[in-house]
Amino acid sequence: MLSDLPLLEDHPVQAYRLVNSKFPPIALFDDVADAEDFDALYQIQALTNPRLQNEIGRLELIPRDQIPFGIAGCSYATAPFTHVNPAGSRFSNGSFGVLYLADSMDTAIAEVCHHQQRYWSKVPELNYERFVFRGLTASFSEAGLRDATVMPLSDPIYAPDDYTHSHRLGAELRGAGCSGLRYHSVRAAGHICWALMTPRPVTSIIQSAHYEMIWSGQVVSVNQITTLLAT
Repeated sequence: MLSDLPLLEDHPVQAYRLVNSKFPPIALFDDVADAEDFDALYQIQALTNPRLQNEIGRLELIPRDQIPFGIAGCSYATAPFTHVNPAGSRFSNGSFGVLYLADSMDTAIAEVCHHQQRYWSKVPELNYERFVFRGLTASFSEAGLRDATVMPLSDPIYAPDDYTHSHRLGAELRGAGCSGLRYHSVRAAGHICWALMTPRPVTSIIQSAHYEMIWSGQVVSVNQITTLLAT
């Protein structure tokens, strides 16, 4: 399947992501410029911060040379690869991380709303709740990514809730050392998403706004509550 997907050229992209604000950025990734400095600072902080391993996540899941040290928002780019969702995602079976990005914030919201809806609907007696999310703006290059937008939405990799075929494609991408995939959004018709198998292509990922998601038996609204100016 992978060989049927064209390779993308070096094209700069601006994309968007929504993350729960209960997960703060990991300062240690942003405090250093390279892997050597990171390892030295990690060893020092580990002596006095017993929570450091939980904050950083599973470092063994990502090679140091794949961490884009020195970029704005390195922690946002790296976190999906050290804090892996064991339940998996469209292109991961839960054994490795993927950085998902969307072509607009509205697309990112549609994708996140779907999964939040599924998760919170299984929580007994949750009648009302307000969740706050960070909106992120990312810049990256498509060089070396595969293009799955040549496949129609009827292809099994786009099945709404059955990830059997998309997991297989994700494993192929990872096994081949491919940087990632451009694909059709399943939750926002006519829009595009990206699944990065490494944070290395990212050149910047910064917080741009806060959003609140209101749950009342289902997700009833998503509202922007602040706008942040990049500095």
